[in-house]
Amino acid sequence: MTTEPTNALVDTHAHLDAGEFDADRDEVIARAHDTGIGTIITVGTGIESGQHSIELAERYQDILVAIGIHPHAASTTTEADISAIARLAEHPKVVAIGEIGLDFYRNYSPRDSQFRVLQWQLDLAAQINLPVVIHCREAHEEIINVLHDWTSRHPERQPPGVIHCFTGDTETARQYLEMGFYLSLGGYITYPANSNAHDTIRSIPPDRLMVETDCPYLAPQRYRGRRNEPSYVRYTAEELAQIRGVSFEALARETTENARRLFGW
Repeated sequence: MTTEPTNALVDTHAHLDAGEFDADRDEVIARAHDTGIGTIITVGTGIESGQHSIELAERYQDILVAIGIHPHAASTTTEADISAIARLAEHPKVVAIGEIGLDFYRNYSPRDSQFRVLQWQLDLAAQINLPVVIHCREAHEEIINVLHDWTSRHPERQPPGVIHCFTGDTETARQYLEMGFYLSLGGYITYPANSNAHDTIRSIPPDRLMVETDCPYLAPQRYRGRRNEPSYVRYTAEELAQIRGVSFEALARETTENARRLFGW
């Protein structure tokens, strides 16, 4: 990997294998580079998605990969699928297991299967010593209980991972932070309706904060309703710097250092 300049950003959560990018994927990646995005972590949400993400990372120096099975697919996931994820995770550009977690908003998979598949993948991450990327919707209490048990059994895994697209309150943030997790924020912080979250955003220590797009989803306010892409992480970072009362350069430096620390490149 190249060394990012001090004002470079890391998009810590993108889905570059998504079909929304099929027509212009190379241009999207070039645009990110041209706008100062030093590294992109593209996140596979299943075996096929993970394989495509690895193929992208083999083509582009500054793309890294997280690989896991999304909770939406938990009902059809077998232990053989987890073994396939483990094999893919042997690739040198795979830096995390994820995104994994619980989604009680959509409930596309029964909750018992979501818990089971999450536990399988947490065990895998501990076994191969990779951090986790956690997806959580309408399930903070439940996932905090699972993660507290997991981190207690594996205290050597520090930092344990990141809560992607964090939307909890200050107390919820505190509980994740106490376990050692990073909190990653996306374009939704630019939405006027989310201005009541600013106190929580300001409460996150600078050494535990990251930024992401979750593209092609959740474009920042100026592009809301359109396809998101890695270059737009800059708008999230600018808003975040303003909320926290720091310079953009300081915010970029801190979040990039945090990403490098967690994902280990």
